[in-house]
Amino acid sequence: MAVLSQVNTLGQQIWLDNLSRSLIQSGELAQMLEAGISGVTSNPAIFQKAFAGDSLYQSDIARLKQQALTPKQRYEQLAVADVQAACDICLPLYERSQGKAGFVSLEVAPDLADDAQATVTEAVRLWLLLERSNVMIKIPATDSGIQALTTLVAQGINVNLTLLFSKAQLQKSWQAHVAGIRQRLANNLPVNHIQVVASFFLSRIDSALDITLPASLQGKTAIALAKTAYAEWQQFIQSREFTDLAAQQAAPLRLLWASTGTKNPAYSDVCYIENIIGADTINTVPANTLNAFIDHGKAAATLTQDVQHAQSVLIEIEQLGINLEILASRLQKEGLQQFIDAFDALLQPLN
Repeated sequence: MAVLSQVNTLGQQIWLDNLSRSLIQSGELAQMLEAGISGVTSNPAIFQKAFAGDSLYQSDIARLKQQALTPKQRYEQLAVADVQAACDICLPLYERSQGKAGFVSLEVAPDLADDAQATVTEAVRLWLLLERSNVMIKIPATDSGIQALTTLVAQGINVNLTLLFSKAQLQKSWQAHVAGIRQRLANNLPVNHIQVVASFFLSRIDSALDITLPASLQGKTAIALAKTAYAEWQQFIQSREFTDLAAQQAAPLRLLWASTGTKNPAYSDVCYIENIIGADTINTVPANTLNAFIDHGKAAATLTQDVQHAQSVLIEIEQLGINLEILASRLQKEGLQQFIDAFDALLQPLN
């Protein structure tokens, strides 16, 4: 697993996009952390799969179904216990890294995505319930979610902002983060412990767009967006707007690459890892893709390579009459519906 250490040396963290009771109790998660994994993300689809396929849940599910609880309350007891256990396993890394690694994410109910106040209320409730300094509360990057981000940062809560598909959505995210930091500083409260990541989804972009593109552009849009977004992010964190906050110990919102499993078999099974390795970023990787990268992946600082070519790819796409912001809005809505469907499905066996 030397390649994971090489990626870490280049400044990027690899997080596991998976969580289950077997992963925790078998010691596998601890072993993965020792090998170079730096955090864990979860979502409703991951928990749906875990509850259905992991026998370690069955006795707890049977016990909870005997109690006067709603299906959502039963789910929450199971998920919270898993996230707390994973946080505890990741805590030594969190402490060694001075609060920059070792995080575990838990998502608010996806049906709250268009209600900023309800998102804040639910996120705060989960934060207090989990009682772990290295947890991140995951919220979607809808307009309401971005509004909620400012409030949550002002309250000192770590956030994983998910379902971003465009540079405009990303820019709104870092501005919302900055607004929250400023509110907190205005109240003379510390900001050095707050960590926020923005999960930029990649392979879904290519899957949605490739059918409309000439062969010369297929499979290139997502990586081009990642490289140009990273360049713009670097400019922002070096600007006076953010350096003034950094001088007061504020950490920047970091880019997290998500949806990095390859969906098109014609592409390399590690293309969404190898081509977007860069300092101060994170890649959350599904288990199959992670195993492929460990087996034959190569580590190099690729995120800053060929940025001009990436810009030319996006210009060509624009010249074809394709509006990437409209696509991003559609993909975000579709992704949110997928999470809602998965959440509904995972609740069914808990009735």
